[in-house]
Amino acid sequence: MDRMLYTAMSGAKHTMDQQAVVSNNLSNVSTAGFRAQLQAARAVPVQGDGLLDTRVSAVATTPGTDFSQGPIERTGRTLDIAMQDDAWMAVLGEDGTEAYTRRGDLQLDSDGVLLSVGRPVMGEGGPIALPQGAQISIGADGTISAIPQGEGPAALVDVGRIKLVTPDQQALIRGDDGLFRGPLNDDGVAGALPADDDARIVSGALEGSNVSAVDAMVSMIDVARRYDMQMKMLSTADENAQRANSILSIQG
Repeated sequence: MDRMLYTAMSGAKHTMDQQAVVSNNLSNVSTAGFRAQLQAARAVPVQGDGLLDTRVSAVATTPGTDFSQGPIERTGRTLDIAMQDDAWMAVLGEDGTEAYTRRGDLQLDSDGVLLSVGRPVMGEGGPIALPQGAQISIGADGTISAIPQGEGPAALVDVGRIKLVTPDQQALIRGDDGLFRGPLNDDGVAGALPADDDARIVSGALEGSNVSAVDAMVSMIDVARRYDMQMKMLSTADENAQRANSILSIQG
């Protein structure tokens, strides 16, 4: 198998992986608080008997995330919040660990548990549950106040506070569930980050995705063209191999 075939095969695999990343970003262009995924490639020497040290394969990597802030849009909805600056909201992941998100279109389940991306929002003492039918308001520091159903403003009480953290964003780890987690401890488990009392949110607003639809489409077209080029190289390499086999069979 010659150098052209190695190059074409590794390049085609890389472009397929990159296409998946670009497609995922594009599909989340309207997802509140979404952070675009970044991807690169690195050259890895091909191991094997009889292979030259110059033979390399392109391996796709996912080195990080674009943490730039998305646009903030006022919605007027009581349960919509937008994290300011580098603040993140804590939620309970499906695996039982504390995870973090910038998605602020909050919902209530049938039991009154506050949810983000379908996961319970964490407060100072665990998941936050709100009284049924109450009039809710969320302060800039994440404090949730409620007026019980049928009561007046004088009955306003604090019922919880959303846990906000301000992590080292470059140390956050993106999970397969789309949520982020803190650095792993010695046991290989992501630990909970400390709450930041100075972190602030904007109530009645949402932060949009930081994915540019135009840039994502341009990247998708570029990746598709490079994939076509790799496929043509594979076809050419295969034709060359067939010709070489024909020559060898005639000489034999």
